[in-house]
Amino acid sequence: MAEEQEVSPLEKKVADQIEYYFGDHNLPRDKFLKEQMQLDDGWVTLETMLKFNRLKSLTLDAAVVVKSLQKSKTGLLEISEDQTKIRRLPSKPLPEHNEEYRDALKHKSVYMKGFPLSTTLDEIKDWLADKGSVENIQMRKGPQKTFKGSIFAVLESEDAAKVFVARDDVKQFKGNNMIVLIKNDYFAKKAEERKQIRADAKAKARSEKEERQIQVEEEELKSLDEQRGCLLKFSGELGQISREDFHEIFSDHVQIKWIDFTRGSKEGTILFCSNAKESLQKAQDAAGGELKVKEKAVQWEVLEGDEEMEMLKKIIESQQESMNKRKGGKGGHKGRGRGRGSRKDRGGRDQVQFKGKKTKFDSDNEDDAGNEGGSAEPTCPKKRSLESNGTDAEAPASKHAKEENGS
Repeated sequence: MAEEQEVSPLEKKVADQIEYYFGDHNLPRDKFLKEQMQLDDGWVTLETMLKFNRLKSLTLDAAVVVKSLQKSKTGLLEISEDQTKIRRLPSKPLPEHNEEYRDALKHKSVYMKGFPLSTTLDEIKDWLADKGSVENIQMRKGPQKTFKGSIFAVLESEDAAKVFVARDDVKQFKGNNMIVLIKNDYFAKKAEERKQIRADAKAKARSEKEERQIQVEEEELKSLDEQRGCLLKFSGELGQISREDFHEIFSDHVQIKWIDFTRGSKEGTILFCSNAKESLQKAQDAAGGELKVKEKAVQWEVLEGDEEMEMLKKIIESQQESMNKRKGGKGGHKGRGRGRGSRKDRGGRDQVQFKGKKTKFDSDNEDDAGNEGGSAEPTCPKKRSLESNGTDAEAPASKHAKEENGS
């Protein structure tokens, strides 16, 4: 088919375009063209070919197509004797698109970025015409099907691709600096960038978590300061006295925020919403002097200093456990929500479930009713609650409508 004749610019464009249609990169995914080839032993009429958009934008004359292919030196296509049909030479079958082929394709392809978004395929082809034997150009497009300023170009071999990326004249396009990489290197670079993005996101999450934890601790310390002077310790032979009994003797005079006491123990603590000393005095005055619980003598002590702070910290932990358990009972995961550790984990007493008749008080929290380990009250006036809430690789090819050269 090849003849030593001068090839005009139009003839070269026509030959290149038709050879692209029947080439290794377009034909495997061009459903329409493959269907036409199956009708007549691979032959496709020129009448049909001249309906292809990019070809008919170059010429509508079948004679020009014939003349252009006769001057082509690729030897990819043959023309029928009556010059009305063309086909890909049977002696040049399509390569098998296996893993080995795809890997080789990556190594002989290059990635180029930096083209203005208004750049056309013809402009890119003209610019690359004297820079190497380019088999195919794929203009990369974004979600809106608009050109995103980068392409994949396939060279004739891996060595040709290496020579191409080393050229100085591919580093700028119309004054724009270009990024030029072997396609496989581009994929590796993108993978590393994604890895770094994930690492940065994890580091940011850790930092934010640490900041939240610091904030929680600061809030806890602030809360501790606000509750100083509100803690009353009691002790004695208390028998089967329950925390509800303590509620009963104080509820008419003051509000209780939390009671840390287990039935059968000989001591416990009460956190009031107001000053513990004043709260105790009110209850004693109402009792006429000595304040007993179910006729049992009780020693009362307003906690101060380090002992007070340590007990307040324990109460905060108990409140957090109680809150997490309530969350767990409303759709949370079992076995989680124990806050910073149970009383048992900290070496303290096991909490036991209150059994027996429950006397309901206005200050009781319904969610905690009957739980001997602690009692959460409604938020005290002008006091803060101790409960704290601190706690581009290639996409698979989709079905293609007929693609033009490099589209």
